[in-house]
Amino acid sequence: MKNVAIGLILGMGLFSGQALAGDAVAGKAKAAICAACHGADGIAMIPGYPHLKGQNEQYLISSLNAYKNKERNGGNAAVMQPQASILSDEDIANLAAYYSSLK
Repeated sequence: MKNVAIGLILGMGLFSGQALAGDAVAGKAKAAICAACHGADGIAMIPGYPHLKGQNEQYLISSLNAYKNKERNGGNAAVMQPQASILSDEDIANLAAYYSSLK
């Protein structure tokens, strides 16, 4: 019985992880506004702005959430906090999936 309960919990955890996976195609469409600072291909043309191309997906999610929650205040926070505040959790997951997929 204990093994069944553990199996169910693990199975539900795997399922929820898949439900939160980002959609790179949707992220590409949403990334148009990001291109002004981070470049159309995720390579920033402006000094001081980070490249997003090939960045780790979880890092992008945590960074955008930190900006959105005003937990990240240095550097480009004055620009990024308002941008991140308009993104839904789904938008953030999609953007992260898109930029991490670029090689």
